[in-house]
Amino acid sequence: MRYISTRGTAPTLSFEEVLLTGLASDGGLYVPESLPSFSVSELEEMASLDYPSLAHRILLPFVEGAFNSEELQSIIDETYAVFRHSAVAPLVQLDHNQWVLELFHGPTLAFKDFALQLLGRLLDSVLKRRGEKVVIMGATSGDTGSAAIAGCQRCDNIDIFILHPHQRVSEVQRRQMTTLSGPTIHNLALQGNFDDCQAMVKASFRDQSFLPDGRSLVAVNSINWARIMAQIVYYFYAGLALGAPHRAAAYSVPTGNFGDIFAGYLASKMGLPVAQLMIATNRNDVLHRLLSSGDYARQTLEHTLSPSMDISVSSNFERLMFDLYDRDGGAIAGLMAAFDDGDIALSEGAMANARKMFASHRVDDAETLACISEVWDKTGYLLDPHSAIGYAAALSSKQKSELPWVTLATAHPAKFPDAIGQAEVGTSAHLPPHLADLFELDEHFDVLPNDIAAVQRFMSEHLGA
Repeated sequence: MRYISTRGTAPTLSFEEVLLTGLASDGGLYVPESLPSFSVSELEEMASLDYPSLAHRILLPFVEGAFNSEELQSIIDETYAVFRHSAVAPLVQLDHNQWVLELFHGPTLAFKDFALQLLGRLLDSVLKRRGEKVVIMGATSGDTGSAAIAGCQRCDNIDIFILHPHQRVSEVQRRQMTTLSGPTIHNLALQGNFDDCQAMVKASFRDQSFLPDGRSLVAVNSINWARIMAQIVYYFYAGLALGAPHRAAAYSVPTGNFGDIFAGYLASKMGLPVAQLMIATNRNDVLHRLLSSGDYARQTLEHTLSPSMDISVSSNFERLMFDLYDRDGGAIAGLMAAFDDGDIALSEGAMANARKMFASHRVDDAETLACISEVWDKTGYLLDPHSAIGYAAALSSKQKSELPWVTLATAHPAKFPDAIGQAEVGTSAHLPPHLADLFELDEHFDVLPNDIAAVQRFMSEHLGA
């Protein structure tokens, strides 16, 4: 399979090349030249597969030319063997036609383990084969950092630098990153917000001259295609469990950077029957406003009880825009250049196409706490604040009684004790045994100014691989 840029002028790459690439050279994001698709009979056969076998079936076409079937199966088996639930992504029913897909049974208790445990193993295999060393640079609003470090910490050929906004992630999220230490692991607390971290990462990918010869940056955030690819699988897993291909389901996705919900869109393009994709946002509602008005407009970032969604620019939305504009790279390049200078408006045709599949709903902090409390009272099930936003959005749908709704439960509630406390449910979420000593471990991180030169200088001086 070959991969092309959303902006149309970067070279077409293989999977192995895309894996080792962040942004395309023209500033765009890589997407497959074409998608594999599965027939009704193939989906019927998939319904009996366990999670690792299903992942192999879905992902094999994407890695063609880089990994053979046996190599991929071995990597997938290793990836999901470290998850602490035998189903890997279990479905839990909370009400009639209301389900949650638990995506927090990986090592760091967040959905990003699905992709980053896989990505680390894919990178390790490719780098050993090529005899190369790389530098991972990533930005996190909470969960990506710990998942990236946990996925890549054993790799001998990688230095990893993760930027997070200083004092703007939960203590559990921070400690999951900063208690993992080693000569190649660096946690950088930036004196700014997540958008500052993300902008710094993007700028560094555009100009990598601060790195020594022979080193290059690799992305672990969702601009890396392998992240998106891995997340497609659990949409199929949930959909097949609820009756696909003979019954469609709808999915409500707590949404920040748009990567997770874009994977659901790809699943629908590949043959999975998807009735609707709900963009569930907190009060940083750039995507909800976009879907409502067609205007893609930045606004001041606000700190909320759901910090992993505190994002004012959704990087992966460009991948959807590429399809909405009939894969016209020139059109996307023009729109994104204009977006660098200010707000943009999408065409009526593009928005009409988006609304065929996507709906959106905004949930503020008070509504988030109310949802956590109500679900606990009715079911004894404890939602984290991000998953509560997704569940509240699912309940808002006019179609809620007509088809099964799956809310993606993206994080374990123990990661957000402050929000659980404010919900006044009379209980607390406990960390699982493998993280029971988290608050006793030493932390390792460096606080740096919101200055790209200072960050790049630190990185060039602390390469250990």
